[in-house]
Amino acid sequence: TIGAAAPTDVINKLNLVKDIHPDALTRLHCHNSRNLGLANAYAATVWGVDVLDSSTAGLGGCPFSVSATGNIPSEDLIYMLERMGIYTGIKLKNLLEISSWICEKLDRESSGMLQNVGIFPKEEIPEN
Repeated sequence: TIGAAAPTDVINKLNLVKDIHPDALTRLHCHNSRNLGLANAYAATVWGVDVLDSSTAGLGGCPFSVSATGNIPSEDLIYMLERMGIYTGIKLKNLLEISSWICEKLDRESSGMLQNVGIFPKEEIPEN
């Protein structure tokens, strides 16, 4: 909840779940407060997690730990997955536009890196 888990922690917890419930679908919701969220999502993806949560522009947080704000920005997660060759079905260009619009309406900045630097190399990310 406060973004303190490291990738090895995530793998260990996922292994425990599978040991107890081998047929269970797995889902991971990472906070990015300490900039470990994307690394944890990567580790979980390589492990074989079924679902990853994220939020547009990284918006969200933790009501009982005010300084531990932020989820994995969907834009950064989708970019990483697509670069890894994992098709998401999400149009990244459109997601970036929506993220900009939401941030403008909420008068907030995106915590995502991709929002600031853009898609590169553009020709390598398929326009879904």
